Amino acid sequence: MPFIPHTKEDVAEMLASIGAKTIEELFDEIPKELISGELTGVPPGLSEMEISRLMMERATQDGFYQNFIGAGAYEHHIPAAVWQITTRGEFYSSYTPYQAEASQGTLQLLYEYQSMMASLTGMDVSNASMYDGATALAEAALMAVRSHKTSRRILIPKTVHPVYRQVVRAIVSNQKIEVIEMPFNTQSGQIDPKSLSDFASEDFAALVIPQPNFFGVLEQVDALTDWAHSKNAFAIGVVNPTALALLTPPGEWGSKGADIAVGEGQPLGIPLSSGGPYFGFMACKNELVRQMPGRIIGRTTDLDGKEGFVLTLQAREQHIRRSKATSNICTNQGLMVTAATIFMSLIGPEGLRRVAAQSHANTLELVDQLGKIDGVKRAFSGPIFHEAALVLSQPVADVLNKLKQRGILGGYNLHGHYPELGNALLVCATETKIDSDLQNYAAAMQQALG
Repeated sequence: MPFIPHTKEDVAEMLASIGAKTIEELFDEIPKELISGELTGVPPGLSEMEISRLMMERATQDGFYQNFIGAGAYEHHIPAAVWQITTRGEFYSSYTPYQAEASQGTLQLLYEYQSMMASLTGMDVSNASMYDGATALAEAALMAVRSHKTSRRILIPKTVHPVYRQVVRAIVSNQKIEVIEMPFNTQSGQIDPKSLSDFASEDFAALVIPQPNFFGVLEQVDALTDWAHSKNAFAIGVVNPTALALLTPPGEWGSKGADIAVGEGQPLGIPLSSGGPYFGFMACKNELVRQMPGRIIGRTTDLDGKEGFVLTLQAREQHIRRSKATSNICTNQGLMVTAATIFMSLIGPEGLRRVAAQSHANTLELVDQLGKIDGVKRAFSGPIFHEAALVLSQPVADVLNKLKQRGILGGYNLHGHYPELGNALLVCATETKIDSDLQNYAAAMQQALG
């Protein structure tokens, strides 16, 4: 909570220095009929210690759980400095940098963000963020169709996050764009490049390639990207930014690299916060930049040779004719991007690699411990990053309820979206877990399965 240091004497001295006797006199331009008067519904004030105790009591009503759920939103450690800096007034209250001369700080931060994301994804250019990962994918599909010009069909594997697929359909279906879903190999949990032959005679604007996919499995991105390009289609990578610290970036997939990269930026310093707000990111090759939605910040020099930052491209309906706009929902999540930029600046490339490596190691250890329990086995044979799908001998919903009673959020029930997998559970372990957490989970799972 904010600390207000001013005493009554401080306030009186400040008022006197500007020629006002009271706070009310300072705001005397407000019409009397608009002044609400006393706030009778507000309870008496509490001291800092009292309010802290009250909020702690209310917070404990939610309980505290060890979290092993991933499925697109991940519990990572966020250094305290990230949000301490993010919530400073100059960042916290700034929004849209329409006036470059008054927004140099915000513009520079967004420029630095773009530079970091372009480097992380291996792409030529990044925009200043999107609404979230799912809508970023939908925008990438629209972008591919506009650029392709001849096909209005998008090929999306079923290994892409099911909510992302739903959002894409919701956004593009009314624009006469067909979304074709592609099956996956139920043994490996990957897209099978051999199954692409089923679509060899069809025309597509783009192939969506997740890395890692929704099951946490790593796809054969090089073969998939080259196949898309051989079909004169664009390759759209849907990536986890943390994983990119270890994996080949989309810009280097195959012989030419992916054309567009999108994803959810939440792992970069954004708390789970009951589901949001988060932010999406988008990067692409130079030749597609004119079709990229959202804002792009550029660095230039003025007439005196001084460095400055400007809005280079802003293809939104607010700035150009609606019929020419590339998007109507390309909100940049400025505050979330500020936190992500500070997060990446603080931990650096090596720090992000350590986060990714520890998350990977913890998940492998968790899966190994769970795999020793009767009634638990790996669902897929493909390599994983920091999530894994398991098949249980009992209904997943019942097992999750038993785990919750022991203070563990045991994972994501896959049955609703993938009933063909049976009693399938998606588990995740990030760098926040220690050995005792993994052992506790395994013991609870063994008890839950009897």
